[in-house]
Amino acid sequence: MLSGRLMSRWALGWLLAALGVPLLLVAALLVGRTLTGTPAPAAARVVSTPASPAASPTPEESVPPAAPAPDDLPVVTYAAAPRGFPADPGTGDTRPLTEGLAPSRTIAAYDAPGGRPLAFLAPTISGVKLTMPIVDQRVGWTAVLLPSANRRIAWLPAGGWHRVALPDQIVVERRPHRLTWYRNGQAMQSWQVSLGMPGQPTPLGRTFILGRTPPPQAVYGGVDVFALGSVPDDPDALPTGLRGAHIGLHSWYTDAPLGKDVTNGCIRLTRSGQRKLLAEVPPGTSVVVVDRLPTPPATA
Repeated sequence: MLSGRLMSRWALGWLLAALGVPLLLVAALLVGRTLTGTPAPAAARVVSTPASPAASPTPEESVPPAAPAPDDLPVVTYAAAPRGFPADPGTGDTRPLTEGLAPSRTIAAYDAPGGRPLAFLAPTISGVKLTMPIVDQRVGWTAVLLPSANRRIAWLPAGGWHRVALPDQIVVERRPHRLTWYRNGQAMQSWQVSLGMPGQPTPLGRTFILGRTPPPQAVYGGVDVFALGSVPDDPDALPTGLRGAHIGLHSWYTDAPLGKDVTNGCIRLTRSGQRKLLAEVPPGTSVVVVDRLPTPPATA
């Protein structure tokens, strides 16, 4: 559950709106609400596989050992993730990420195979079961997208987690203001979206659906919101009442601003489109934001 201090940020965010700051509430709900773990009907399927994602090493290969993690390492939470994790080398890659990793206990996250332990990843964040897309694999090690950070990955040794199948993907194009939902590599449906305003752009790169939260106010159209693993690229550009927010995927009470750059970095689509994604797409699903796809999707 999120703390009362975060709940107070809600009140401040709405006070700013009441004083005439237009449309600055786009990310605020993700600061002070409790994410819910209600599974979508098309819930992710756990794949029964060994703990290690890579094949057993050959005689010529060896598994880089995992250094013991100090007990005082920080735990990755809804707040900004600790620094020092490597950049995602495939941040603009739109190829689907078809498997996720779900911790079954608190595990250490490293900056490289056999590298430095920098933080712990718990099975849940704000009460929601954590599933992170797998982006790379080495002998005895697996890399995932890091939550509460932009374009960063973490390396995890074998053990303490299991794999989850991720058949879906969401691709957002900033220039045409288009969101496309894919399943098993096939474009299922596209929607026009609103994105971040100048100075508060929707962050580029790969992220994922962290969880969902009920809409805090009527302006969100009465439809649940997806909180993403990404955060604003420039948190200081946000009003004080919105600091600490994650990027969200949600609807709005009116479709008039669709196709424009008017949000605080969030991705806003129609209420019917949001309901469809909530019904079909589970947490852990990868989301990639690019300027434009080389070829428009068939559903465009």
